[in-house]
Amino acid sequence: MKRISIVMPVLNEAPGIGKALEALQTLRERGHEVIVVDGGSADGTPDLARPLADRVLSAPRGRASQMNSGAQSAAGQVLLFLHADTCLPASAERLILDGLYDSGLEWGRFDVRIDGRHAVLRIVAAMMNLRSRLTGICTGDQGIFVRRESFRACGGYPDLALMEDLALSRMLKARSCPLRIPEPVLASARRWERGGVLRTILLMWWLRLRYFFGASPRRLAQIYDAERR
Repeated sequence: MKRISIVMPVLNEAPGIGKALEALQTLRERGHEVIVVDGGSADGTPDLARPLADRVLSAPRGRASQMNSGAQSAAGQVLLFLHADTCLPASAERLILDGLYDSGLEWGRFDVRIDGRHAVLRIVAAMMNLRSRLTGICTGDQGIFVRRESFRACGGYPDLALMEDLALSRMLKARSCPLRIPEPVLASARRWERGGVLRTILLMWWLRLRYFFGASPRRLAQIYDAERR
């Protein structure tokens, strides 16, 4: 049985998918697997991914749908959900497997560092890490990993258009607190820089606040997509 299954949801990632998957080839050589799940790319992303992944699947667009599809076909004892623009630390394999084994916990996440020049991004990353430490709630940027049996026991990602990572965190937190790996993943700053760093920060805080007070994730996703255009 493969020890870690890395599930990567993608949509129109042609410019960077090769680099993202090249970074995972050492893990593949050591017996782990990489599953890419495409949500309907129009730029040839699946074709570029095939030589560098164990499987390339198609699923309805949406990270929750795509990641659940990848998890269903995974052979690993641990599932690691990784965004295409997020890079793992060199010691990720040992940190995940040893951490879960030694702690007995069912899931966890990395701290995150954002790869951008804007000074505010360091504060954003620090606040994300602090929030996760205090609440046990994690975002997809932090590289969420979970024992396969635990993921299936809680039903996988809820079918939400947005905030699926927060919803999964809440369900997993009811089973165990998360393992925190302080060695950070490196997340691209493109999401913040594309729409303006400060504007994107305020938008994400506002969306999460509305989600906390019960707003529909589908409606929040529509607002998010409209703001990114």
